[in-house]
Amino acid sequence: MTGLILRGKALLAVALSASVLAFAAPAMAQEVPPEQLALARKYVDLTDRAAVFETTMVEIAIGSMRQIVQQNPEISEQTNTAIGKVLEEFRGRKSELLDQFARVYAVRFTIPELQEIVAFYESPTGQKLSMANSEVNIDLQRVMQVFTNNVRPEFFAKVRAELRSQGIEL
Repeated sequence: MTGLILRGKALLAVALSASVLAFAAPAMAQEVPPEQLALARKYVDLTDRAAVFETTMVEIAIGSMRQIVQQNPEISEQTNTAIGKVLEEFRGRKSELLDQFARVYAVRFTIPELQEIVAFYESPTGQKLSMANSEVNIDLQRVMQVFTNNVRPEFFAKVRAELRSQGIEL
């Protein structure tokens, strides 16, 4: 059963990745002037406070560690060493990812718009916003969770009442 769930999660991840690539493909194919790309990259660098690449790599490493050690607990030390080496190899690929992020922004915003965005994020208020975004996002997720938990039973009750008004009993 666990294997089936893991395969289901893997298939979902593959499907989501494919859909993200499908939407990103037109953005990647477009030719973008170097100045526009440079401005977009500057924006990405100014706003990468959550260290997206590093966080992602740590999550991948933890997942790999769990998967290997769960099946082979006797090699946890060797696995940890191997993961450290591989993480070091991937360290140089951060720029590659951030360049791809920049391309996405460069395709969607003009040079003047990117200049305004960069100017804002270089300002004290923009820097404060960028610094606060991670914490704000966590707070927003909490607010959304409370909202969802509060609305879910009310929503269900209203749907049930609507069905009851149509003569359908649940």
